[in-house]
Amino acid sequence: METIKSPADLEKSKAAILARMHGKEKTRIRVHMGTSGLASGAKEILEFLTLELQKRSIDADIIRAGDLGYCFAEPTIEVKRVGEDPLVFGNVDKQKADEIIEKYIKNGEYVDGILPVNYRTI
Repeated sequence: METIKSPADLEKSKAAILARMHGKEKTRIRVHMGTSGLASGAKEILEFLTLELQKRSIDADIIRAGDLGYCFAEPTIEVKRVGEDPLVFGNVDKQKADEIIEKYIKNGEYVDGILPVNYRTI
């Protein structure tokens, strides 16, 4: 790793990191695995999404995340397609996850189960 010795070096390093990040932007899927999510089957949904995206050669990041506060709608996943705002889907089972992959992730078509946004992403 290169040693940063001046503010100019820091700016150069920052620019290189940002260029790498934006050049590889892809769909991001967060599986919310708080206590209520795990109790509702979020682990199985995470495993299903990981396997199915790999089978279908869809390049997406799958992230384990904490609880969003939608305990009534667990398990929940948040899907952020490149250049779009994230959507949160509730009551996701394997059948719903398959539909989200085929319709929303691949083609951008909305599917039932979208929850209203009452939070801000980080």
